[in-house]
Amino acid sequence: MSIAIEITPNESQKMLQREYMAKQVKSGIDPTPGQPIGLRTLGEYLNLSPATISLVLNNAPGVRSIPQETRDRVKAAAARFEYRPSFYARSLRKRQSFSVGVLVPELSDSYATQVLAGVEEFLIEEGYFYLTASHRRKPDLIEEYSSLLMDRSVEGFILIDTVLEHSLKLPVVSVAGHRKIVGVTDVVLDQRRAAELTLRHLFQLGHRKIAFMRGDSRSSDADDRWECLMAVARDLKLKIPPALTMQLRLLVSTPELGYGPASELLAGGAPFTALVCFDDLAAIGAIRAFMDHGLRVPEDISVVGFDDIQSAAYHNPSLTTIRQPLYHMGMVAARILLQRIRGQATFPATVPILPELVIRESTCPPNLRRGRGKRN
Repeated sequence: MSIAIEITPNESQKMLQREYMAKQVKSGIDPTPGQPIGLRTLGEYLNLSPATISLVLNNAPGVRSIPQETRDRVKAAAARFEYRPSFYARSLRKRQSFSVGVLVPELSDSYATQVLAGVEEFLIEEGYFYLTASHRRKPDLIEEYSSLLMDRSVEGFILIDTVLEHSLKLPVVSVAGHRKIVGVTDVVLDQRRAAELTLRHLFQLGHRKIAFMRGDSRSSDADDRWECLMAVARDLKLKIPPALTMQLRLLVSTPELGYGPASELLAGGAPFTALVCFDDLAAIGAIRAFMDHGLRVPEDISVVGFDDIQSAAYHNPSLTTIRQPLYHMGMVAARILLQRIRGQATFPATVPILPELVIRESTCPPNLRRGRGKRN
């Protein structure tokens, strides 16, 4: 007859302490040249059990029960013999890959890189690896890359400005998702608040003839941002003639996004004193277009961007914009994903993030004596 004995975590720690005290603290035999370095080899060298060494190198629960001197010896020996814990053995033992998939439109996009920096920071702290794929906003690539990453045993997904059409078999956290999909937690900026900050700033400066850029619907924020801007404009009783609205057609992550539409806006002849841009890159392109037509920003036309990318503060003029805390949003997304993977918490479908208006040099009160056109 066999008897099962359950050992609690505290009892396990005490056993390790007794085992350590029974061992000598001096080093044992050096590994022979060319000998594979494993836990047993390190154990023989350090006069410690493989279990003790594994606890230290994996920073496992209970490691604090091991004296700091011993932990330092283990890490020093591992560094000396260039030993690293086996990722595959760890994965098989815990039935985890310790990796997640991240989908972005373009790796070079300033928005995506700032969010990704926050994702990376949190995952590194938690011992997770991530695999990234850029889909160029092509639905077929989003489908294909999702499947390829699942084939590589990722435990979940973080989607950055990526339009997902359906749920996946794994936990998903989307940054700027805006679609209600089962199994997806959306980390989104409060677009209504952003619209209020933008238009009330221009309204208080005295602007009444305001032009607008509408983003392409393939960008996940575009439709929600537009609807919120229009709603706030109605609240302020601002008239928005069709001649002062532009639909962006390009899907590029360069100032070219705004240069062409701003030039067309000027060619249309409708007077305006301010322009609300879809994002900062479009705003930078629009400013260049205005300057090429002999207009000054903000003296002739005020311009407001969106995102507060790193170059916004250093552009000439520096850009008034809506700041999305992109790095923070990335960290929040990664934290939620790992908590969902571990079953540690439940979250609402949407986690809102508050925006901030950053006032710089590209906005000022309108020059009411100037009609739209070239500078006199």
